[in-house]
Amino acid sequence: MKGISIKDIAKQAGVSPTTVSFVLNGKAKEKRISEQVSKRIIKIAERLKYKPNQLARGLRTGKTKTIGLIVEDIANNFFATLAKVVEDEADKHHYKVLYGSTEDNTDKAKGLLEVLKYRQVDGYIITPTKNLDKEIELLGEAGKPIVLMDRYFPHLESHYVVLDNFKGAYDATTHLIEQGYKKIAIVTIASDQTQMKDRLNGFTAALKDHKIPFNKSLVKRLPFDLDRENFIQEIKSFLLSVKDIDAVFFATNYLGISGIESIRALNWKIGKEIGVVGFDDHDLFRLHSPSITCVSQPLQAIGENIVDILMKELNRPGTPLTQIVLEPELVVRDSSKRG
Repeated sequence: MKGISIKDIAKQAGVSPTTVSFVLNGKAKEKRISEQVSKRIIKIAERLKYKPNQLARGLRTGKTKTIGLIVEDIANNFFATLAKVVEDEADKHHYKVLYGSTEDNTDKAKGLLEVLKYRQVDGYIITPTKNLDKEIELLGEAGKPIVLMDRYFPHLESHYVVLDNFKGAYDATTHLIEQGYKKIAIVTIASDQTQMKDRLNGFTAALKDHKIPFNKSLVKRLPFDLDRENFIQEIKSFLLSVKDIDAVFFATNYLGISGIESIRALNWKIGKEIGVVGFDDHDLFRLHSPSITCVSQPLQAIGENIVDILMKELNRPGTPLTQIVLEPELVVRDSSKRG
């Protein structure tokens, strides 16, 4: 079905397409178009449910009022919730959001950037993949506002909003130690990106500070692109390979969910035979019996800060770098309590 155009409105209003364009772009007074004609044009546009062509509008005004949001996985509860916050905050500034997931694949991320460039988005919010730094740097050099989230490149000057991942993992591990757990394992993703490195470093630092020897055999790194069944199988095999393991820290929520399934398959009792802590809250963690202790991220604050930084950059290009590191919260539930 063909969309309604400015020419269609002009025909019904009995005016030129140029006059319609001036009215719909808020230039009626500037171009001395009467209030009566303006009201007639707006009424017809509303009745016909006219939607402006954002690409054409972008060519005229230099702005499409759209933002590109690239996340790791929009199906993941963390990114889905954060995307909703970003969408709601952007809407307050009359911006729409275009989404894309990278699946932590750099080629896919580059392809999404090309699509968003074609769509002429005004700014970018990016959860970067490994080796995406050059593309981000080029966008910045082209004057495009960019805010990184969840992770960043230490060598690249950029706006970002991230969590204190080191503290989140440190606090989670310390909590397990204080509950009396001695042989604590970590299941994480094989990645040298900042957020995953900081979580592993926080885990090892907590062990060191509490004089618990670090053992490499208690660290399991898994590829990001495994499917659910393989995650479960790998975690089961790992847990069985560690003698006398009494607690495990899962460094992401999807690893935590697979971990719960693995432990259930082994017929181990969470909270009694093995302590469990996850990273990033999830409804399943709250509803599971026993409920699962986790490191929770302030999603509302993350989304609000991201959009606030981006809007400032859109309205005043060249604003000073804003780099925000937010505090995590350890939500203690039944899976890690002893006694």
